[in-house]
Amino acid sequence: MKYYIIAGEASGDLHAAHLMRALYAQDPACDVRFWGGDAMAAAGGTQVRHYRETAVMGAVEVLKKARPILQRLSFCRRDLLAWRPDVLILVDYPGFNLKIARFAHRHGLHVAWYIVPKVWAHKAWRVKALRRDVDALYSIFPFELPWLREHGLEPRYFGNPLVEQLASMDFRPVGEGPVVALLAGSRELELEFLLPRFVALEKLMAADPHMAGFRLVLAGAPSLTEAQYRRYLPADSRIELVFGRTRDILHQARAALVCSGTASLEAALLGTPQAVCYGFHPLTFAIARLTVHVKYISLANLVLDRPAVPELIQNDATPQRMFRELERLLRDDACRSRMAADYAELKQVLGGADASAGVAKDMYETFARI
Repeated sequence: MKYYIIAGEASGDLHAAHLMRALYAQDPACDVRFWGGDAMAAAGGTQVRHYRETAVMGAVEVLKKARPILQRLSFCRRDLLAWRPDVLILVDYPGFNLKIARFAHRHGLHVAWYIVPKVWAHKAWRVKALRRDVDALYSIFPFELPWLREHGLEPRYFGNPLVEQLASMDFRPVGEGPVVALLAGSRELELEFLLPRFVALEKLMAADPHMAGFRLVLAGAPSLTEAQYRRYLPADSRIELVFGRTRDILHQARAALVCSGTASLEAALLGTPQAVCYGFHPLTFAIARLTVHVKYISLANLVLDRPAVPELIQNDATPQRMFRELERLLRDDACRSRMAADYAELKQVLGGADASAGVAKDMYETFARI
């Protein structure tokens, strides 16, 4: 079979890479063409575009990049029609992928969606498009399933792929000494918000005798360049920027400050005490407050439906609040024990020992007989 896969950011690239390997195991003669990143490229297939060319989020940011986005949509449509895959696999990234799903459906292509868009949080009207244009919908979070079914969708769930990915990893130390991990996100606007706050936090920690001994290790996202990080790091900063070792950094860290997203779930599954920090361009945040309807922003809290990890959002994400949360995470044994118990429950709820293999098998069986 011919599979055309589109992933638009770092987390989707990782999940899609594992899915690709499972598809090759399930269907050894298959042909894969994809939009994605380095992880997918390492898995095989033919890369069309890197997600660095496509990653964008936020209302203000999308408007700034409207023209190149339209150009990429046009190119993708032409490429799909020229190659005509047996199934188009869309991995999250709804702003782009919903438009491609509509086009593919209109032109008689079969569509599978892996990692359901967060329609339960905002833009619920997208449910209509998912019902109309998607033939098979795969969720990776159990809390989504009741909501999706109530809205006329039939999601399929085989567990969360992060559980299997992290369980099979061999971790390597990132230098000597106790580590506090800093994860500032995978997009420029996230760096713009968080990195100045992390730099101010560094000064607060250096002035405290109990905190000064910790190394601050900043995990570089593959979608960004070193120059993009250095723009926000003063020459005298001792924050260590390390690329390609995010999971090693989290595994070694005594505690972490993590931008909301997949990384916060990775930290939880690795057992790293954390606080989730997030913020936007002020206009983007104002729009989000009107349109996003969720109790929590971190995936661990959403899965458990309670505040298992602290969340510092927008005006609460100050260097002083980050410092206080780190103090608690590093020095309060009762807090660390409670978080560890919550993490154990989270892992049990998610399941997913063979999530990628389950999805690949179901995709092959679903679309091979059409």
